[in-house]
Amino acid sequence: MSTFEILVGTTLGGSEYVADELEAQLEQAGHETRIHLSPDLDQLDPKAIWLLVSSTHGAGDLPDNIQPLLAQIQSQKPDLTEVKYALCAIGDSSYDTFCQGPEQLVEQMEQLGAKAIVNKIQIDVQQNPVPEEPALSWLSDWQNQV
Repeated sequence: MSTFEILVGTTLGGSEYVADELEAQLEQAGHETRIHLSPDLDQLDPKAIWLLVSSTHGAGDLPDNIQPLLAQIQSQKPDLTEVKYALCAIGDSSYDTFCQGPEQLVEQMEQLGAKAIVNKIQIDVQQNPVPEEPALSWLSDWQNQV
């Protein structure tokens, strides 16, 4: 089984609820997980799968709690070639910056060598008022292939 670092970007707590449900499903399947509500680069295992669960805040920004991680990555420019990640983005399609917040982090990670292991999911709360449901379905599609 795999180890997952679950990186949560949340403003009002919705992404945290989704992350908690994903963590429970991963643990039930026998994976090891660590959830990070204030992700810090120094605490993340580059050999683990980084599962980014984040909303978008304001005008397409990352939530405040995960912005320090982006700043660390931008300033330290670590070698992330060992990092495999998956992105679960949560947003509201009535905004033109739908799901753009976590894209900033993913872009920086990829510039430093990180690779996606699965297609991202973008959950629209207009269509899915309970975002945990599509997130769990998405995870079910690939969790046992890693």
